[in-house]
Amino acid sequence: MNQHTLLNIVATTAIGLTTLAGSAVGQETGEHKLFAPQDIVWGPAPSSLPQGAQAAVLYGDPGKEGLFALRLKVPKGYHIAPHTHPKPEIVTVLSGTARLGMGTTDDHDKAQVLPAGSFFAMSAGSVHSFFADGDTIIQLNSSGPWGINYINPKDDPRPKM
Repeated sequence: MNQHTLLNIVATTAIGLTTLAGSAVGQETGEHKLFAPQDIVWGPAPSSLPQGAQAAVLYGDPGKEGLFALRLKVPKGYHIAPHTHPKPEIVTVLSGTARLGMGTTDDHDKAQVLPAGSFFAMSAGSVHSFFADGDTIIQLNSSGPWGINYINPKDDPRPKM
């Protein structure tokens, strides 16, 4: 086999793999998404979070299987008591200052300060708490269905039935 034939095989294989990967992404996402900050529509956050937060789903559906991107806008003083999630989470602080507390100790002053631009990734089942030192926006990326389990059931804001 000459060098020209080998290069054609490599190029054809690369194009085929790229097309396959592109179609897999297309099937999973369903459509192209693009948002300018002013186009994001904020609504109420899930009832599993304390009142005061607003949410915007940018990609996917947190209630279904598959990847999603969710933004949360929280006011100064907002707090989520120690909790876990059933799946890993990847979080970026977009604006404001957040604090991340690890473990069941719910202490604002011992929580790690995370200014805008900070990033953290949590494995499934990691116990943590969240605080906002000012008006803060975070972006949470994970795969659904998303859930939150409070360590102390009394901290769960969902209506008791």
